[in-house]
Amino acid sequence: FDWEGDQAPDIAAADTVIYELHVKAFSKRNPAIPAELRGSYAALGHPASIAHFKRLGVTTLELLPVHYHIDEQRLVGMGLSNHWGYNTLGFFCPDPKFAAGIDGQTARDEFRSMVKTLHREGFEIILDVVYNHTAEGDLMGPSLSFRGLDNASYYRHDVDSDHRSHLDNFSGCGNTLDIRQPAVLQLVMDSLRFWADEMHVDGFRFDLAPVLGRGDLGFYNRAAFFAALAQDPLLSHVKLIAEPWDSGPDGYQVGNFPRGWLEWNDHFRDTMRGFWLHMGQPGAPTRADFALRLCGSSDLFENRSRRPAESVNYVVSHDGFSLLDLVSYRDRHNHANGENNQDGHQHNLSFNCGIEGPTDDEAVNALRSRLRRVLLATALFSQGTPMLAAGDELGHGQGGNNNPYCQDNEITWIDWSGADHDLIEFTARVLSLRRRLQPFANDWYSTIRDSAGAPGLAWLRSDGQPLEADAWHNPDSRVLGCLIGHTGRAGTRLLLLVNGDTGDRNFDLPAGRWKVEFDSIDRIGAAQGQAAEAQLLLPAHSLLLLAPDNGD
Repeated sequence: FDWEGDQAPDIAAADTVIYELHVKAFSKRNPAIPAELRGSYAALGHPASIAHFKRLGVTTLELLPVHYHIDEQRLVGMGLSNHWGYNTLGFFCPDPKFAAGIDGQTARDEFRSMVKTLHREGFEIILDVVYNHTAEGDLMGPSLSFRGLDNASYYRHDVDSDHRSHLDNFSGCGNTLDIRQPAVLQLVMDSLRFWADEMHVDGFRFDLAPVLGRGDLGFYNRAAFFAALAQDPLLSHVKLIAEPWDSGPDGYQVGNFPRGWLEWNDHFRDTMRGFWLHMGQPGAPTRADFALRLCGSSDLFENRSRRPAESVNYVVSHDGFSLLDLVSYRDRHNHANGENNQDGHQHNLSFNCGIEGPTDDEAVNALRSRLRRVLLATALFSQGTPMLAAGDELGHGQGGNNNPYCQDNEITWIDWSGADHDLIEFTARVLSLRRRLQPFANDWYSTIRDSAGAPGLAWLRSDGQPLEADAWHNPDSRVLGCLIGHTGRAGTRLLLLVNGDTGDRNFDLPAGRWKVEFDSIDRIGAAQGQAAEAQLLLPAHSLLLLAPDNGD
């Protein structure tokens, strides 16, 4: 394959914006892409896809599994398929189901052409990889590969069982690969090197990553797998992202991965959903919870000598409600999955705004729109690495299905014909401001004042006074201000204002003249540049970003 001098974009962690997508679902219904290419690797490299990525301002495409996978027999019997692809059979093979095969090009070369094109346009490619289990299932599953070669070595077995064939199931999928075994570790490392070296991908997101660090007594962040990656001359330089939980004992390991790893932060997800969508309810996140997650989750990362950018901040991923559904449904609606609506998360922290599902009620739709914008802004402005799930920026819904892993159809295929172009422009504006202003630096902040008397961060009540002591945990007020003394861009001071209440609130501004850089209520950017002095009215469910008004 002629790589034509291909070079990785090598985007710094602090500048990274992740866009999580499924190869087929992203383009299958996009009329701007030729019909014969839709749903393929080639479609991701098509000018229409690139134009959308650039319009948004994302930097890094995280692809749901593209390793060759098969469908479980149970799903085939129900006329369904494993759409997400977390059921790997071939760890060195790009799935040919995602290849358009134009001009006789193989799946491998079509994938490489996609990577080369996207690199040339400045985008990184990260693969979601599944090295925690395989497609062979539990002890009753088919013998397709490793079970027939060396079942005792490739899979972890339940040593407490009377039957040596019983497998540990830390993946929830029937089996668990045994990374303790040298041959299995070599398999995983060889596969990673293949994708980084031969296919030029820029990093990996590891599904159920604690499995990879499990020894005899549980998870260990200095396990052989982590040591092998750290010393590898190639893999030590790619982006590494953990889904930091599995279904085994002591499987929740958020914040415990090695330095340099990024981790999906579900504390951020749940706190921000609760803060914006469950206002006034018992146990809803307070201003203290909001501030902690907004500023990098120091309780999880700082004490372990980690950087803020190692927290991957998101409110929606492929797993769960889409953003539209998050504000449109109270309950999951997964009947199409064939499991009597018993699958998928129950604890969604969603809010249907008073009506379950689609409605023509203008007030309900206006509230849903307002909440989607403020959730997007919160995730994209926060300190850490933001992640956006494909389709959320244009209003794609999944009919309330919060576990559409087996829906290879219009439930998951992004509806481009119904795209909300105002929301796309809104998302692009947020990311443009993030690039230009970098509201938070990739450093831990302190309230200690510098030589000029300015703190790194100052937290304010609505009356402009310091937010202190018990006021942080007062459930009756969800209004706060964050005065950022130094941002990621030198010489910039910013004021972030938050109103999580259901009514408008006045906010007394710090001394000086300010101008509005961003208002989440504003769909089209009309408020940008407006002057503000002394006091500002914060609309309900809103986030505003202000900068000093220097008259320029």
